[in-house]
Amino acid sequence: MGLNLPDLVSSPTRACALSWDLWIVSWAVAAVWSRRAVARPAALDEIVHWLPTVVGFGLLAFGSIATRFTPLWVLPEAAGWVLAGACAAGLLFTWWARIWLGSLWSGSVSRKDDHTVIQTGPYRLVRHPIYTGLILAAFAQAAAIGQGANLLGAALMTLGFWLKARLEERFLSQELGVEAYADYRRRTPMLIPFWPVRG
Repeated sequence: MGLNLPDLVSSPTRACALSWDLWIVSWAVAAVWSRRAVARPAALDEIVHWLPTVVGFGLLAFGSIATRFTPLWVLPEAAGWVLAGACAAGLLFTWWARIWLGSLWSGSVSRKDDHTVIQTGPYRLVRHPIYTGLILAAFAQAAAIGQGANLLGAALMTLGFWLKARLEERFLSQELGVEAYADYRRRTPMLIPFWPVRG
């Protein structure tokens, strides 16, 4: 007998997992909505951020299954549901940014045809809202599970996204000119909304 929707969301951690599953499928389907890339950084530069991101995602998704350690904490159910909501909110935030970015989106760092630096919508809050949403979702799920392996996974994903954001800005500054990001960086934080930026 198959699972129905109430079974899939019978606990906060299952609700988080369902949110991630829906996000992965929808994100993969939307990957075709992207302009042609005309330039990319060296493959070695990309590996530097992909390695912690992929390892981190693996630990987030499967760390508690692989280790079976006693959780560091067990949250009240209400707190778990708040975290499940934060996980879903983070993933919805990535979709807001993805839609706003339109065909300029790319899964890897690249310069697209007629590339411009988007600075409106969610990009007014942070320069890399897709990474921000994924980091929020990862930490919310890890906190709901309460296992060290999952928390390490979220931390590694954060490191990977931070490295990718830095590479992206360096690369696009070279490709589009230093001023393409200069004023934007002075006004808008990289990953944390309302974080003070250096003028």
